[in-house]
Amino acid sequence: MAEEYADKMARKTDAELQQYVLGRAQYRDDAVLAALDELTRRGHPHPDTALIRPELEAVVRVQLEKEAELQRQAERVATELEEGETQTGPALYSPLTITLFSVMFSMLAGGALLGINLKVLRQTGALVRLVVFMVLYIVIGAVVLQRMGPTSWFAALFNLPAIIAYNWWFWPRYIRTSTFQSRGWLIPFAVCALLQVGMYMLAAQYLGRMIVANGLSH
Repeated sequence: MAEEYADKMARKTDAELQQYVLGRAQYRDDAVLAALDELTRRGHPHPDTALIRPELEAVVRVQLEKEAELQRQAERVATELEEGETQTGPALYSPLTITLFSVMFSMLAGGALLGINLKVLRQTGALVRLVVFMVLYIVIGAVVLQRMGPTSWFAALFNLPAIIAYNWWFWPRYIRTSTFQSRGWLIPFAVCALLQVGMYMLAAQYLGRMIVANGLSH
């Protein structure tokens, strides 16, 4: 700041510098000091320099100490926040939450939570692999279900291989942390529940129409 004011005062006229001294109550003390220094350097020292300078220097010294203390406090706060974030880790859905959502709703729900984790960690490549895995899983699973029938043992265990992949492949390979904040699951639960209820209602309507259509055809 002192160098900045020194450069600024070097571009002022003598009259402007005198105005800084005469109207010093309107200016920063370090600016007035710089004006006094510039007048002295030019060989036109202010007559009251000896009286004004000690007072200004004392005030500037206090101001610098306060600014330095504020800077130290800001650095301490930033360090504490950084350490706190390091200790608690990012907010992620836990493997247990991912597993429960996969069991209660479908592997798509668990995969969505895992995908959010990967997005939080900026694992873009892993997120793409997860999406590809889920698409292939659905396609292959649909083919197998079509051949084996919806009442087969595979239908009952349809989500299990995906859960295993989420927890024993994607998590240790791409999440790679056991230190994280457990992310709240209430909103995703409500969304999944509403979607599931909506799908059941649509399925019921479709089946009802099929039954009515078959009845009319007979």
